[in-house]
Amino acid sequence: MIKLIEGRMLVSAQYKKGVLELCVMALLKKRDCYGYEISEYLSGHIDIADGTVYPILRKLKADGLLSTYLQEESGGPPRKYYSLTGLGRETYERDRREYLVFAKAVDTILKED
Repeated sequence: MIKLIEGRMLVSAQYKKGVLELCVMALLKKRDCYGYEISEYLSGHIDIADGTVYPILRKLKADGLLSTYLQEESGGPPRKYYSLTGLGRETYERDRREYLVFAKAVDTILKED
């Protein structure tokens, strides 16, 4: 079930599970980000539980799709930034294409109703 509350999409966990990795990679394709930044952006658009993003980041890193580096921030401790690797960019582009074809097919089926 999908609902909109205060501009955020509330979607069942089953729907979200497969697409959150793609959303994380989409953000990182635009620019390097730190974990909290990714989490805040996604939670502003999709209803996700606290702590959802960090296991995704760990998995993507373990799969060789992300790299990390520390960057000092003024007045605070260094932040761990995430960046797509070459393999990550290739995987994102492939998965994005596959997802868009799938979403279009689902949209067509649902419109037939």
